[in-house]
Amino acid sequence: MDDAAAPDVETSSEDYARRFAGSVGAWFLEVQSRTTLELLQPWPRASLLDVGGGHGQLTGPLVAAGHDVTILGSHDSCRERVREWVDAGRARFQRGDLLRLPFPDRAFDVVLSFRLLPHVDAWRELVTELARVARRGVVVDYPTTRSWNAISRALFGLKKGIEGNTRPFTVFRDGELAGAFAAAGLQPTARRPQFFLPMALHRALGLLGLSRALEGLGGGLGLTGAFGSPVILRLERR
Repeated sequence: MDDAAAPDVETSSEDYARRFAGSVGAWFLEVQSRTTLELLQPWPRASLLDVGGGHGQLTGPLVAAGHDVTILGSHDSCRERVREWVDAGRARFQRGDLLRLPFPDRAFDVVLSFRLLPHVDAWRELVTELARVARRGVVVDYPTTRSWNAISRALFGLKKGIEGNTRPFTVFRDGELAGAFAAAGLQPTARRPQFFLPMALHRALGLLGLSRALEGLGGGLGLTGAFGSPVILRLERR
């Protein structure tokens, strides 16, 4: 994969980080971190590889939870947003090809990848690599067709108007993603949709209290579990 074109270069940028600025953005990241740490509970103090994790959205919470964290980025620029933890020796950064990870088989207890799968054309190759270097499990996030993302193409112009720097992305059927991981020897063991309403709508509203109330209602009615997105999925080696 061409380093300059690799999608994690974009998600590791300051421009991308601004999409999570403010109280609503902080809430998005808090939900993501809390859910991820819950899914990692079976593996305390695990060795973790965060593929494409130069966005730094999970680095602090993972380190604080006692995990041994390595971040894989496709370009040296992907180190900038995790520099605080890397320079302090609390995490490691390694540059490498996203589709040919520079690690031996089963080198890490758990492999994570967030904000990446939907932006990689050769996503099946990425799935194979994530599974290859994972000893016990993989945790990923993705937009699902069982959500408002099913009409994402029709709404893309509106989303771009709200977020400014959004990009086209793949929306996955749960079965096709699970099938790709199954071919690599991993099976889903937990599925956690994060929001019923589109994140772009919450950004447009800019009202944390209202967003929390709407999502609380969606969760209480079972709408988030049935139709929420993005999904955080845990898979474990058979």
